[in-house]
Amino acid sequence: MLAVQVLGPVRAWRDGAALPLGPAGRKAVFALLALAHGRPVTRGELVDALWGERPPPSAANVIHTHVKHLRRLLEPGRGPRSPSTTIPTVGDGYALDLPPGAVDAARFRSLVARAGSVAHDEPRQAADLLTGALGLWHGRPLADVPLLAAHPGVVTLAGERRAALARHAELMTAVGAARDVLPALVEDVAAHGLDETMHALLIRAYTAAGQRDRAFDTYHVMRRRLLEELGVGPGPELTAAYLDALEEAPDDDSPTGAAPASAGVNQLPGDVPGFTGRQAELAELGRVLAAERTGVPVVLVCGTAGVGKTALALHWAHRVRSHFPDGQLHVDLRGYDPRSPVAAEDALVRLLEGLGVTGADVPVDPDQRAARYRAELADRRVLVVLDNASAVDQVRALLPGTSSCLVLVTSRNSLAGLVALHGAHRLDVDQLPTSDSVALLRALIGERVRREPDAAAELAERCGRLPLALRIAAELVASRPGSTLAALTRELADRRHRLRVLDTGDDARAAVRTVFSWSYPQLRPEVARAFRRLGLHPGPDVTPPALAALAGTDRDEARRSLDVLARNSLVRPVPGGRYVVHDLLRAYAEELAVEHDPAPERLAAVDRLLAHHLATAAAATALLYPVDHPHRPDAPVTPHAFATADAARAWLDAERPTLVALCRAAERDDRPGYAVDLANTLYRYLESGHYADAATVHGCATRAARRAGDDGLLAVALTNLGALNRLLGDYDRAARHLREAIGLHRRTGGRRGGPRALSHLGIVLERLGEYEEAVSLHREALAAHRRLGSRHGEAAALLNLGNAYNRPGHHLRAAECLDRALDLFRLLDDASGQASALANLGDVCVSLRRYPDAVRHLDAARELFQRLDHSYGVAVTLSNLGNAHTRLGDRSRAHRCYTSALETFRDIGHRYGEASALNGLGENLRAAGRLDEALAAHTDALRIATETGDHDEQDRARTGLGSTRSQA
Repeated sequence: MLAVQVLGPVRAWRDGAALPLGPAGRKAVFALLALAHGRPVTRGELVDALWGERPPPSAANVIHTHVKHLRRLLEPGRGPRSPSTTIPTVGDGYALDLPPGAVDAARFRSLVARAGSVAHDEPRQAADLLTGALGLWHGRPLADVPLLAAHPGVVTLAGERRAALARHAELMTAVGAARDVLPALVEDVAAHGLDETMHALLIRAYTAAGQRDRAFDTYHVMRRRLLEELGVGPGPELTAAYLDALEEAPDDDSPTGAAPASAGVNQLPGDVPGFTGRQAELAELGRVLAAERTGVPVVLVCGTAGVGKTALALHWAHRVRSHFPDGQLHVDLRGYDPRSPVAAEDALVRLLEGLGVTGADVPVDPDQRAARYRAELADRRVLVVLDNASAVDQVRALLPGTSSCLVLVTSRNSLAGLVALHGAHRLDVDQLPTSDSVALLRALIGERVRREPDAAAELAERCGRLPLALRIAAELVASRPGSTLAALTRELADRRHRLRVLDTGDDARAAVRTVFSWSYPQLRPEVARAFRRLGLHPGPDVTPPALAALAGTDRDEARRSLDVLARNSLVRPVPGGRYVVHDLLRAYAEELAVEHDPAPERLAAVDRLLAHHLATAAAATALLYPVDHPHRPDAPVTPHAFATADAARAWLDAERPTLVALCRAAERDDRPGYAVDLANTLYRYLESGHYADAATVHGCATRAARRAGDDGLLAVALTNLGALNRLLGDYDRAARHLREAIGLHRRTGGRRGGPRALSHLGIVLERLGEYEEAVSLHREALAAHRRLGSRHGEAAALLNLGNAYNRPGHHLRAAECLDRALDLFRLLDDASGQASALANLGDVCVSLRRYPDAVRHLDAARELFQRLDHSYGVAVTLSNLGNAHTRLGDRSRAHRCYTSALETFRDIGHRYGEASALNGLGENLRAAGRLDEALAAHTDALRIATETGDHDEQDRARTGLGSTRSQA
């Protein structure tokens, strides 16, 4: 059973298990389909929503790819040839077809409608229905998809929620349950400061709940705001609510609670100029303020240095001053500061002074001082802001003893004791979303952001979406009126120089590096060393085994160090036992490593990390591809042992970004051996469909080997790069790389690499129509493998030779070679080789018009490729199945095969396969009488085949175009 959430962050579950919806664009497509409630959404609507007036040329393909991945996710049991029932194609678009009530927005609207139908006769029942409707919300609609924040569907839903909230407040107040709606109303008026209707409802709810002083405060704050911001006074709705509160107020002689002993003091520093975003955090603080209090409410605002903890705390404190008429106290505890931290007894002196207790009246004994502080706060409504705390001991004595106060603590430390022993509500503050980061830049430097929106977004990313860094960047932009945002973005491109650029020069406390430096001295030596090692890690996240390799420790110690760093907000734990390091913190850690650790020690640490990943990748690929895996490299780090092939593939999938980053680092640091070994180890894994990463890895290896002047390494790297070019349909470049590789293998005696390069070049020449030379190369490769005694090499060479015979029409010779290859692959228990041989045998059977045999071979091949998660193999097999079903006259099944194959080829960027599938689709469409569509398919196929130099598919496309035109 699928369930979908759009009332808050976009989420989906199957039978209670969360589904990974993928990157922001895919999540946006899913959300738009969910918002449509089963209505088809055209591709044009999706493109407009995601890119507006400037979509990229590939927009339609990107949408198509997103839908393909969503279909796989939502329908894991659907066969590749079966049409999607959950996201069917409808006309020029898609629909999300789910059972009634599967989407929370639909349930919300249903409950609101039911409440409206019974509100007149059964107000309590209506209120309960609206309570359930509002309980479905978990934030703004599509809260984690900022690019859709202004979409009409999102705006409409948000308006419907506020309307439901207003009606809920009216009904709950009418049935005597006003106190229960106060948190939601406080949150709403905090976000919509000039909405008189909601303020009037809040005043009435406060009055009905017996909190008339807050009702009066709300009115007066709103009245001042209207006058200051709009130049108008309160309207009739707000005035009426205030007058009703006055009429219900007690007489002057009635007890109203103890009066404050002295006029309220405001020790708050000024509000932060240009404060932007943090709506979810402000709303959460509002809920804490409005909640029923049984003890002293304490909020702990946690986050890394520069993330804006103090700015958030002060901004909210200024917004809610009216709720604390007896005063707002503030003290900087200097927990992370070059100066000494402020001890609790010293902080008490400042706080007592704010409460009117000075000089000799301040007790000398620390315990008596804390008792006096609590006594002064008794029966007062005071907000206490304790900024920059580093330890629970700094805070504990500063907590009031009465629930009428509220304490707001900011810290880089998680202060677990404050949560466990004092019930503090922890609020974690992370980087700003990109949209809020750009909005902050716009608030600070205005028009220049509007002129360069793309550069502004990139600048936000370069600053790590960290408010402190963004403000420094804005100051730099303002100080350079003749420069552009793009110029500053280019300055920040090198991570190692960002901290130097983000330095204001005149104020050390405002420099990113300085602010980070206040956390580092707090760390124990072994944790500080682990932090420095993180600066040497090139990947986006780190695991305990990787840190253990870097630091030269065991994994348990590495995990303990990461946990300490996480408690100090220097790393962020994410699912899967991984830890993310902010880019700017990583740059700071790298600076520290250079400053504190000798160069040989740093080089040794990186060598251990490379050795760890190389050895573990070799272990994973050896399990996944047991026959032809490369020789395992010697490494000082013991690789992780994988129990199953699924575990090995999961490790490769999770570590792929890091493995790519390590290849880049090996090239940059002149480690050609590591670059080539890692690229060679990953070849079979990456060729299954990760082509963009494969291009990066093999490009790095080739450049590193060429720069080092090592012909042996270069031969291996060029073989892999040429093989990748072949897969991508870039045959001319593939031929150049492979011919150079063959020459190098012969010169250096590369006995095992040479035959492989010969085979790949043979395949390239087949595509270019040079069949005679292709057959000669495959025979040479076959003889070489037999001399070496490589049974697997022999099987692969027979496979390639069979394909080379098949293309010019020698089908029986081809079948003989492929049958022998299949027998060898079965003997070697090589599932991937068996799948390839079966797929090619199926293709030969189509040529021989043995169509039932073709379908049998191709179905078996497809099942094997699917089991191996080999996207390219599945697509090729589907395309060939389409050919077989077309010849059998099953045009409907053939059409499904071609379209599924086409989706995958486009997704992985395989242009040869795309041309082949388009030609097959065109032939099938022509047989069905859909001549215009057939012409379009063959035209596209001819264009792609011409660009790639594939003569066979060019001829096939021209034949298809001629046949189709003759029927038109």
